[in-house]
Amino acid sequence: MPLGAPRGAASKSPPISCARSVQELSVGGKIWEENVWFFGFFFLCVLRLTRTVSAQLLWGRFGEGEKHRIRNSLTEPNNVVYNLTVLLGRKPKRARSQKLCCVSCSEYRGLVKHTGGCHCGAVRFEVWASADLHVFNCNCSICTKKQNRHFIVPASRFKLLKGADNLTTYTFNTHRAQHTFCKTCGVQSFYTPRSNPDGYGIAPHCLDEGTVQTIITEDINGKEWEKAVKEHKTIRDMSKP
Repeated sequence: MPLGAPRGAASKSPPISCARSVQELSVGGKIWEENVWFFGFFFLCVLRLTRTVSAQLLWGRFGEGEKHRIRNSLTEPNNVVYNLTVLLGRKPKRARSQKLCCVSCSEYRGLVKHTGGCHCGAVRFEVWASADLHVFNCNCSICTKKQNRHFIVPASRFKLLKGADNLTTYTFNTHRAQHTFCKTCGVQSFYTPRSNPDGYGIAPHCLDEGTVQTIITEDINGKEWEKAVKEHKTIRDMSKP
């Protein structure tokens, strides 16, 4: 009741139309608040679709390196999360990205980035490993014939830069080892070993010069493969991050 109004006088209520407008505004705001992520995600999908179509029109002009970088950017989930949070005016959470960065830094600490490839240059890769390489010299039937000396790294430390469509694979016996080599020049610069299917065996003689300091070679009896791998204390762990 307003000050100074006679006792018993009724207070005035706001007009019905005004109350209805306030109610509609509150309901509309609630709907927008509840669906803001949906609207933002829908807009982001349309935006990315437009970018993808534009990229397809120019796809034929890109080289293999540019195509590989584009594929990585389109399939990186963190990019979607970051773009969506920026679109909605919210700061992205960095705790997970900082944690991943710390894990990545600790995994690569003390390592160097080697680059290499086949003879004709159609296949190129990079790999993080020590500058002092521990190389296996196996005497099994296939390693003897192609002199397959190699060092082992986890799959997460290997990256194929180009030439995926120029690789072919040879397998035999258990078919667990994937002997990949270039279709053009026939060089095997890396492969998937039977002893470490979760990693890669890299040929040290296919690395570019300048990053390898020393090479220690260890003979392994591939003619008695099961026994040799079972008795070896560290070979299985070499493909673990």
